[in-house]
Amino acid sequence: MPKKFTEKEKSFIKQKLKKEAIECLALYGLKKTTVDELVKRVNIPKGTFYLFYESKELLIFEVIQDLHDAVQKELMIKLDLLTDNLTVDLLTEVLFELFKKVKDSGLLSIMMNGDLDLLMRKLPEDLVNEHHLHDDNTVEQILGYLKLNQKVNTKVYSGAFRGIFLTMLFQREIGEDIYEDSLKLMLRGIIRELFKENEI
Repeated sequence: MPKKFTEKEKSFIKQKLKKEAIECLALYGLKKTTVDELVKRVNIPKGTFYLFYESKELLIFEVIQDLHDAVQKELMIKLDLLTDNLTVDLLTEVLFELFKKVKDSGLLSIMMNGDLDLLMRKLPEDLVNEHHLHDDNTVEQILGYLKLNQKVNTKVYSGAFRGIFLTMLFQREIGEDIYEDSLKLMLRGIIRELFKENEI
């Protein structure tokens, strides 16, 4: 290792790389975001970048995971507050607000221009599988608040929520003026079905 960094230095460099990665993605997209551009912005040698990440794709994936984790944490805090009063409408509103937060984040620009698909293809298969498992676990945690019976297939509901998430790629085709209302309707439909299935 060319240089030993203190824990504080490592943390600073990682946070700076993530911040610059978000800005570069918004400006240039995934293909044109280069390691050269990132190290220039962070003011570190190129070799130092590879002490932290094997590739720019792994850095960007970590940025996406950070956003995912922050949204999940916020969701769990809200669900903790609503546990005893959770209804179809309340859960729909909570999830709708979180979907909107992701929609308004820089992640949407990555999705819209096909960069997310390109990123997933360049990541190791086990990392992609781990990401999907993480999604399944998130949905299982949400469903845990509903005290579900054992018949509910959490993977199916996880897939349904992932499917709704991917509709963000087709806002123009769905109709930008009606997209948010359509999103809320889809969420409410899945949640209503979930509550109904749990009563069987």
